Amino acid sequence: AASYAPYRIYNIGNNNPVELMKFIEVLEDCLGKKADKNLLPMQPGDVPGSYADVDDLVNDVGFKPSTPIEQGIEKSVKWYLDYYEKT
Repeated sequence: AASYAPYRIYNIGNNNPVELMKFIEVLEDCLGKKADKNLLPMQPGDVPGSYADVDDLVNDVGFKPSTPIEQGIEKSVKWYLDYYEKT
């Protein structure tokens, strides 16, 4: 359906799925701490995989995100720590 709204919201991600354990590993490395994990089987309603579909962003704006997960998490952790140390 066509929208007549003057603005669009775009899903921005790396367009590739990242395994949860890889995400946790990178986050642990950035924080310098190991997570206390309690691994369980998939639960009802769990999604086996997902990723950001950036096709609309690429088609409309001509921008395709390419930040590796390691760099993105590192920047996010740095921002979070800097921001919350000030409060």
